[in-house]
Amino acid sequence: MHPRAEYSSALSDFTPCVPTYMVFLPNFIRSAPMPTPANPPKAPVRMDATDRKILLSLQAEGRMTNAELAQRVGLSPPSVLERVKKMERGGVIRGYVALLEPDLVGLRCFTYVEVSLARHGNEAVQRFVHQITRMDEVLECHHITGEADFLLKIATRDIPAYEELILHRLTALPDVQNLKTLVVLSTMKQETALPIAKDDEA
Repeated sequence: MHPRAEYSSALSDFTPCVPTYMVFLPNFIRSAPMPTPANPPKAPVRMDATDRKILLSLQAEGRMTNAELAQRVGLSPPSVLERVKKMERGGVIRGYVALLEPDLVGLRCFTYVEVSLARHGNEAVQRFVHQITRMDEVLECHHITGEADFLLKIATRDIPAYEELILHRLTALPDVQNLKTLVVLSTMKQETALPIAKDDEA
């Protein structure tokens, strides 16, 4: 049976042209706990004030040269390069990327989707994660607590493109039981830089 789709007008006072899209499938009773994650949190790496200053600088401007970075933190270029390489090898610095302006690349619809699965065994969860990670539109996938099992962040060009993704791809996944969508109306704050704690605050 094809899932029943409903549109809510709860946000109509704010933006009549952007509906909240929700897909409802039959309710279910959970019979098994979610499996233990395969990648448990890692212990924080001890860093001094200079390391934190390097990381804050690189998060703000990843393209700065080693000489510029050395001048900013007050060390010689070889010393800074050694610290950066050490943090790269240790996994503290995962990589360097370019941040794009979504509107200028045709992505104007951002949504958060709560996903509930029909089965909660390790095989079903891993199958869902494998399928989700193959969808380019899914920017983030988080295993969460609460009524839902996963929280997705999705980027599409518009509402029709998102509807196509929901109806023909997400609800087609064999283990998906229920989806609830939250449409982003506007974004007041969006940071990529992590707030790095001091050693005595970690």
